[in-house]
Amino acid sequence: MPLFVDTSAILAVMNADDEFHSSARKAWAEALSGEAPLVVTNYILVETVALLQAHVGIEAVALFENDVLPVFDIRWVDEATHRTAMAMLLAAGRRRLSLVDCASFECMRRSGIQRAFTFDPHFREQGFEIVPSR
Repeated sequence: MPLFVDTSAILAVMNADDEFHSSARKAWAEALSGEAPLVVTNYILVETVALLQAHVGIEAVALFENDVLPVFDIRWVDEATHRTAMAMLLAAGRRRLSLVDCASFECMRRSGIQRAFTFDPHFREQGFEIVPSR
């Protein structure tokens, strides 16, 4: 069963100062040792690179590009998925919910993915199983 990987999880794994770093590293090791494909969208990649660069540094971006990115199955957000995600975002009318989140939810639904490695509570609100469970 594929595991969707959210930006919050990647940042927690790569940033030792992140409040979820310890549990993220453990969950990451388990995910890597499993057989499940690790799925991200290109929107997750853009968001992750921007946040790593701003909060950790360009060296973290290089590490991400060279060592982390190759383990992912990248799903490219197409126009239909983007439009659905934008409609979801506007309908929700919430400040803290992002277009990247909505695109992730839509990608997961379209792909039949039920589990997400994340520390973002929006995934649970949308009915997805969260890894690590809290």
